[in-house]
Formats: sequence, C-alpha cells, structure tokens
Amino acid sequence: VIRGDDHINNTPRQINMLRALGWEVPHYGHVPMILGDDGTRLSKRHGAVSVMQYLRDGYLPEALLNYLVRLGWSHGDQEIFSLDEMIQLFDLSGVNRSPATFNTEKLRWLNQQYLKDADPARIAHLLSAHLGDLGIDPATGPDLLAVIEAQRERASTLVELAAISAFYYRDFEVIDEKAAAKAFKADADKALDQVRDNLAAVVDWERAPIHAAVEAAVAELGVGFGKVAMPLRVAVTGGAPSPDLDLTLYLVGRTATVRRIDKAIERIRCTR
Repeated sequence: VIRGDDHINNTPRQINMLRALGWEVPHYGHVPMILGDDGTRLSKRHGAVSVMQYLRDGYLPEALLNYLVRLGWSHGDQEIFSLDEMIQLFDLSGVNRSPATFNTEKLRWLNQQYLKDADPARIAHLLSAHLGDLGIDPATGPDLLAVIEAQRERASTLVELAAISAFYYRDFEVIDEKAAAKAFKADADKALDQVRDNLAAVVDWERAPIHAAVEAAVAELGVGFGKVAMPLRVAVTGGAPSPDLDLTLYLVGRTATVRRIDKAIERIRCTR
C-alpha cells in the first residue's frame, strides 16, 4: 500500500485491526505530500483539477504521467521517460523524503517536449477537436500536418497550438496591438503596397517564389529586410507566433495573404 505520509499516524491502528481480524498485513509505503507553490498542501485552491480537465486543457496523457512520476522521484538528471522506462526504473527508494511542489510551468515545459516529438498524425487527430472548439474546420484550410510541423515548437499545450494556428484557417478579428504598434509605422503602408503587388503577381505559390517576391520588394524600396518583413508578418498573422515568413505565407495562401495586407494598409492609413 503506497499512500501519503499524512496517513503514517493511522498505520499502527490499522495494523492492529487487521491482525485482530486475522487478515494479512500489507507492506506500507508512505510518500511525501504534494504541495502548491505557496508551500501548503495541494488543493483545489491551487487550481488542482481532474485528469480529464488536463486533457481538455490540451495536455498529452504521456506528458502528465511523466510529470507525476517525476514529482518527488528522480533517476539521475533524466527528465523524460518512456512508459517502459517508468516501469523499469521506478523504485520507492528513489522517492524524496521532502514534499514535492506541483509546478505548472514545469508541466507545460514537459508537455511541450512531448508535443515536439509526437507523431504528427496523432497530434492532428487531437488538435482537430481543439480547433473545432474555436469554430474551425481544418479541412477548409491548409494541410493540418504541415501547420503542426510549422507551429508545434511554439506551443506548450494543444489548446495553445490551436489558438496560434487559427490564423491559417480564418481571418483574425483583431491584431495584437503591441505587435501592430511596433510593425505598423507611418510609412509601413508603402512597404505593404509594394510587397502586396509582388505577391499578387507570383505565378507559382511556393516558398521560393514567395521569398523572391518579398526580397524584390526590399530591393525596390531600398530598405532593410525587416522594414518589409515585420509589417508583412503582422498583417498576415495578426501578431500570432509563426515560422519563417515564406512558409507562413505559403500556408496562409495567396488569396488570404493579399486580403489581409489590404486590410492592414487600410488600417495604417486610417490611423494617420
């Protein structure tokens, strides 16, 4: 029987009761309690939730299991364990005597590692449900596997991955104001005008021609690459985390890219 060390005081009484009943006395193991960040016993007050809530929040089962196994137990400096490794290596002798602290940021980091290494097809199946929660049907946009490969290093949970991937499938309602303030300077509309025309003229909507169109706009304007790339990225993504610019535009598609650039130009000119 393995249980929390808050049951140590009960153990002698329970052993006596079992012996009085003529039952076999099991071996008891008591492990330290799990604490919240404030040093008190973990409870709902700390946001502790059911396993199903973690699933709804976009955590992978294997990441949560890995985190719980490592909570108060260690095997050298190893952080990530396969299920077989957990079974083979776990031993009560490795459990710390002091209480463990439940650290949500550590769980998020661990989940991100699993997201980066997981089978893309499996992630696509799981992510579809979270995109559905946002009202998005991934069948209406770019290949979901390609989006996952482009974005998954930028998210810690499936919920986050769905949120930062939404712009590939639909126009955003608002642009991140901090990103806009940095990217949409007074003359940014000129850069967007030029790159919009270049992109609209691309015959083969692939990464190399897209990159060439952006580079051509930079050369024609006689400015640094960032003067064109930064407002272009914000115009197309709304400020969401995104991969290389040419890959981002390729996945968004020509029609949506040009439409969003036009909206950004209008926004810049209306705020003068």
